[in-house]
Amino acid sequence: MSEAQQFTQQVLDSFGPKTTPRMREIMSSLVGHLHDFARDVNLQYDEWETGVKFLNSVGQASNPTRNEGQRLSDVLGLESLVTQITYSVAADGSQVSTSPTILGPFWSPHAPFRNNGDTIVRSPHNGRTCFMHGRVTDLRSKKPIPNAVVDIWEASSNGKYDFQDPDNQDPNNLRGKFRTDENGNYGFYCLKPTGYSLPLEGPAYELLQSLDRHSMRPAHIHLMISHPDYTSVTTQLYPDDDPYTENDTVFAVKDDLVVHFAPRQNDPKAELDLHFDMVLEPSSSNARL
Repeated sequence: MSEAQQFTQQVLDSFGPKTTPRMREIMSSLVGHLHDFARDVNLQYDEWETGVKFLNSVGQASNPTRNEGQRLSDVLGLESLVTQITYSVAADGSQVSTSPTILGPFWSPHAPFRNNGDTIVRSPHNGRTCFMHGRVTDLRSKKPIPNAVVDIWEASSNGKYDFQDPDNQDPNNLRGKFRTDENGNYGFYCLKPTGYSLPLEGPAYELLQSLDRHSMRPAHIHLMISHPDYTSVTTQLYPDDDPYTENDTVFAVKDDLVVHFAPRQNDPKAELDLHFDMVLEPSSSNARL
């Protein structure tokens, strides 16, 4: 064992006997890779100091309405990768559940339940109103799932979410939870989403600049679909006419989540129509064979 390897092992051997097996597994791998990284790039002391200051700035930039750590994780592709790992167990053959993607930093547990056919548009906007509808079904049985919860949130036409924009948006604007009916159907009015840039300041943006990368996210609608007997899915939908679906700065776009907004006929409340069916995998304890 080399001197460098001995040093890393010394750190690993410092973990006490009360360390849980999972914590030991994670931290042993993290320390090993971190030490290897420092040796691989011949990390210098001033570079280490710069890195520490950068991590400190991530914490300092965060507050109850801004999660800079999650944003940093997103621009490095880590949240997308962890989502892929977490939901990597696929069904056999051609059967697939709705593809998951990142949660992002703007979900709220306080979104109100609304009735099917209601609207989540609660504040003035310059966007295009859409009626979004579809069915939630069981991956294996293909049967509809009643009482599934469809949680939706999106930015307004100015590219900001409600709590980023309290002067122009009411609380819970463009947010809502809907329960599927006895046939698994849901439907509500929303906006065709608008793309936006990540904040043009802060540590994550500084990193993007240093890597000569853009800060744009394609327009998207967030969804979280859940039911006690099924594995929940968190996902996003992207209009097929958005130029950044091929180059999302947080690497979250998947082909089957790119959707088409069609003209809606005979509905004075909406000019666009979006049909999107969702499929859930039964949880392991409630698998329906």
